[in-house]
Amino acid sequence: MQTFIYKGNNRADSYLYVLREDDFSAVPEMLLKTLGKLELAMELDLHSEKILARADINKVMQTLQQNGFYLQMPDESESLALAGKKPVSSPVPRL
Repeated sequence: MQTFIYKGNNRADSYLYVLREDDFSAVPEMLLKTLGKLELAMELDLHSEKILARADINKVMQTLQQNGFYLQMPDESESLALAGKKPVSSPVPRL
């Protein structure tokens, strides 16, 4: 499955995968505004044997087929670490 991966200038480490180059017709307008100006980061041929660094390949392919796009965002703890903050954890209840 051929995909085109874009990086927005408003959201660090967020990537938008689409099936056709420069075709954002399946992407909600609000998401496009949130990401900002999109720049093609890479073109990639996805298949079930391929390994992605920060996403499950099968989930990416399934979401692309169902929605026409996939949004990859850093997890919360990674985002907090990059911002120099520690994740907030719930206190352990006392017995």
